[in-house]
Amino acid sequence: MYQFDKRIVMTLDAGGTNFVFSAMQSNVEIVNPICLPSNADVLEKCLQTLVDGFTQVKAQLNEEPVAISFAFPGPADYVNGVIGDLPNLKAFRGGIALGPFLNEKFGIPVFINNDGDLFAYGEAIAGILPEINHKLAEAGSSKRYKNLLGVTFGTGFGGGVVTNGKLHMGDNGAGGDVWVFRHKKQRNCITEESVGVAAIKRMYSEFSGNTTDDLSPKDICQIALGIKAGDKEAALKTFAELGEEAGDTIAHAITIVDGLVVIGGGLTGAADFFMPALLNELNGTIGRLNGDSFPRLQMKAFDLNNPQQLEAFIKGSSTLVSIPGTNKMTSYNSEKRIGVAVSKLGASKAIALGAYAFALNEMDVAAEQNI
Repeated sequence: MYQFDKRIVMTLDAGGTNFVFSAMQSNVEIVNPICLPSNADVLEKCLQTLVDGFTQVKAQLNEEPVAISFAFPGPADYVNGVIGDLPNLKAFRGGIALGPFLNEKFGIPVFINNDGDLFAYGEAIAGILPEINHKLAEAGSSKRYKNLLGVTFGTGFGGGVVTNGKLHMGDNGAGGDVWVFRHKKQRNCITEESVGVAAIKRMYSEFSGNTTDDLSPKDICQIALGIKAGDKEAALKTFAELGEEAGDTIAHAITIVDGLVVIGGGLTGAADFFMPALLNELNGTIGRLNGDSFPRLQMKAFDLNNPQQLEAFIKGSSTLVSIPGTNKMTSYNSEKRIGVAVSKLGASKAIALGAYAFALNEMDVAAEQNI
């Protein structure tokens, strides 16, 4: 989708420290990105940074951009482009009309979403969804996947949902917000308490008893690998805890979505440590009050980054059964299956692709409605 579209969309990767501005055409970044300090504590400086960044990107273009589209932290009224109170960008307090502001400055449509939504949309358009469907087609399978749950393990626990090629934003722009699901073990807490950078640091500190060293998730991953001094058992337990908690949340969400799952974000470098627990949670059991137990999900979950499991997933379990009263046969998929994969695109690229495609799709829909 849009890989041959010549329209240009300016994009932004908005972090608490830096803003990285760019532009895309035909699903490809076409300028040298501009990185500027966000000036996040002073609203006037922050807004001027946004204007300066997009102005510098525009100066690199040979033709006029048709839109601006980017991810920005919430809470926010994304439909109207109004940003609420942000913990990492302290200048945004009380409702800042960021989208309308940029529209006034540049005279083109401005689209703002959260990163979880755009990550999922990018993966659905140019990532795991088309890749798996291509592999199924190559294998001669008639099975195709149309739905996707994208989750990000980074600063926090983000998420987004795509159904039948359309990004599910929800009526309040909160569709796919997995971070507020109830924690599996700490029932009065949100699931994000065990999924994200702060959670990794806290859990390792608790499991190891090391409350003095300020270790990063990368440090803890290296301890788990045995290439850095530290409590290896505590490091392994930390990532297993993340996998179990994320798996529980994903199990709830994927029951509604019923599609592929893709994971992105900075913590995916530790996938070898958290994926076993995550898959174990998805493929675990659940019970009734009478003691009966059955699979947690109706679908069997496969690790798509594991070559053997990927092969089994693509092969499936389709058989032919006879149609009663006839000599005809029909296909029967006896095993429902979903796949879980770590993003190959990476969160940043997937978000940019999602932002680009979302803007063009929204403009196309608006044009059709005005015909």
